[in-house]
Amino acid sequence: MSATLTAINLQPNPTFPGSPEWLRSDAPVAYPDAVALMDSRVAEIHAGTARPAVWLLEHPPLYTAGTSADVHDLLMPDRFPVYQSGRGGQYTYHGPGQRVIYPMLDLKVFGSDVRLFVHSLEAWAIATLARFGVAAETRPDRVGLWVVRGPGREDKIGAIGVRVRRWVSFHGMALNLSPDLTHFSGIVPCGIANHGVTSLKDLGIDATMADLDAALIATFGDVFGPLAKK
Repeated sequence: MSATLTAINLQPNPTFPGSPEWLRSDAPVAYPDAVALMDSRVAEIHAGTARPAVWLLEHPPLYTAGTSADVHDLLMPDRFPVYQSGRGGQYTYHGPGQRVIYPMLDLKVFGSDVRLFVHSLEAWAIATLARFGVAAETRPDRVGLWVVRGPGREDKIGAIGVRVRRWVSFHGMALNLSPDLTHFSGIVPCGIANHGVTSLKDLGIDATMADLDAALIATFGDVFGPLAKK
């Protein structure tokens, strides 16, 4: 396993049982290495030998296919490596400039409710993006985080696709900081046509990955803290 992890020096919150260990990889992580690490950590969390964790990383350019992926949505199968993924959802692009967030959390702490967990991820992404003045929204008929760009136009800024094993979550979500948006043209992102893709950079926001990480860390407890069993 070649993924290099750096622990972010945050002390556990004793009043928040779901307080995770925060991990970051500064170099892009190959997708198979990420899956192997998640599989290992999820097993350790279930066994009670490791703390829940949130892993912040980037991937090299690649496409992943979720459990509902339609092969017709893979428009350029030879453009980047394509990996089958056990997460929910359809085709997704990952690449440099996109913050991938893999929460490996014990959902029993948060009420053993997968639907609530997904809604909480959406709320977390919305709160994070709000720190940059971006009003991201969800839609009942399509997954992801959306930004209204004008009359009749909405662009996607974030994707969510999770998997749960023995009530421990893994995979997670991705937020677009400054990826090459042309790379999304090789797929129909999440099976949703007729909508574009955007990023903080595309919206004219000059933010760094460290800025985005800080916002993710600052807003996590605001969303998940009230759900945690004391």
